[in-house]
Amino acid sequence: MMVPAALLLLGALTALLAPRLLARAQWPDREPVVALWVWQCVVGAVLLCLALSMLLSAAAAWQAVRGRLFAAAPHGVVDAYGLGAAGGMWAAATALALAGGGLWTGAMLTREVLRARARRRARGAELRERAPLLPGEDPQAARLVVLEGPRPEAWWQPGTVPQLVVTTAALGRLKGSQLDAVLAHEQGHVAARHDWLLHCSRALAGGFPQVPVFAAFEEEMHRLVELAADDVASRRFGRLTVALALVGLNEDRGVFGLGAAPEAHVPQRVRRLLSATPRLSPARRLRLTALATLMPALPLAVAFVPGLSALT
Repeated sequence: MMVPAALLLLGALTALLAPRLLARAQWPDREPVVALWVWQCVVGAVLLCLALSMLLSAAAAWQAVRGRLFAAAPHGVVDAYGLGAAGGMWAAATALALAGGGLWTGAMLTREVLRARARRRARGAELRERAPLLPGEDPQAARLVVLEGPRPEAWWQPGTVPQLVVTTAALGRLKGSQLDAVLAHEQGHVAARHDWLLHCSRALAGGFPQVPVFAAFEEEMHRLVELAADDVASRRFGRLTVALALVGLNEDRGVFGLGAAPEAHVPQRVRRLLSATPRLSPARRLRLTALATLMPALPLAVAFVPGLSALT
């Protein structure tokens, strides 16, 4: 049981230390895409630690699992893990607990995806009711949909024919190329599949609300995907244009006052765009990306080193 315990310890240390180090770092706001990758690698490493520990604990507890898991391995490899002598109640309890956590995670992700699809269908039905196709209009053509509304709002409606939906109040606020910047922002979300990042982060945070790393993962995903989409739009239309579009869409929601608001990240996004902080150098971005990619390799190394050592 030494290797499963080591994997659990590695997962716990990663979950404890990585979010603190990222919270203290100043570079994620400058490189949100790299920060998104780092967070995915952190959470992926934690989940991989748990999954590998579950497999090895199950192999230690039950001969049938051990036979299947090491079916093609020489006898010396099995002996290197010490599974025959380490089986028992603790191994079975660990394997069952981790398997239950995996099933619960899958259930939470399924629930989140189904809820998102239900919300999308409901919003699409409302959109078709409020903005039906005109006679002779091609339903397969991507189009801008304008809805009568007192609040300035704009959102991307996914589907067979994706659409940018804006209200008349938003059109009154967005000047010049600001509407194009909003469209580029939403297209940035779609191109990077940010919806799946949000689904996964919400599923983990909702399924395990007492685990700080998953709560931090959800919070940072919501923030970083917006920063990444802002950068996509600003590269095409300029930082000032995107900042003015953000102000125009949100100034009536109280987000720029002294009180707290659900959209409290909007002023931070505007300040970030206006400050025009330079990006990290390509070399540093590459180093951060490479270091993050190595994080999921650590659990694999811990899991495979005893077996590989037995072969040498």
